[in-house]
Amino acid sequence: MMDDVSRETMERLELYAALLKKWNPRINLVSKSTIPELWTRHFLDSAQIFDLYDDPDGGWLDIGSGGGFPGLVVAILAAEKAPTTRITLVESDRRKATFLRQVVRETGISAQVLDSRIQELASQGASTISARALADLSSLCAFAAQHLSSGGTALFPKGATWEKEVSEAQKLWRFDLEATKSVTDPAAVILKLREIARV
Repeated sequence: MMDDVSRETMERLELYAALLKKWNPRINLVSKSTIPELWTRHFLDSAQIFDLYDDPDGGWLDIGSGGGFPGLVVAILAAEKAPTTRITLVESDRRKATFLRQVVRETGISAQVLDSRIQELASQGASTISARALADLSSLCAFAAQHLSSGGTALFPKGATWEKEVSEAQKLWRFDLEATKSVTDPAAVILKLREIARV
């Protein structure tokens, strides 16, 4: 997954990792305890989301981007593997948004960073939307319904309680669902949702 990328992509990921380690003590981008496992816990975990992407000419919206997972990893991989994809990262914390812009600048990738709350954004009409550790599935469905284009796909990694989240969300939403096992955590999955609509 990370071994099939070019040297240039690997260099960008390494530069991102170095910037994250430098900024993290000041603005807490990721939990300090996860820094030793940065490559599996955050980078590989985000890269597997990109592997489920199936619209290289569309727009990808990553909401609640935080330290850039999965959005920045997606943008770095897309620079090589899906260069026509338009990537937008949404992060309401101004300091984190500043960090995201710095990584975009220093790695020379193409991505837009919006420091806004997702609820306050005009509909983005994205063909793909992602979010990692942002909210429960019901809330994520509401964001996806607001910002996905017709026929768009939502990619949401979820932990061990994912089945409970799905059944809760199905009280309010209907959707086509595909669950792919996570390569970084045997109890976790990446949920791929399509045709999201209120019940």
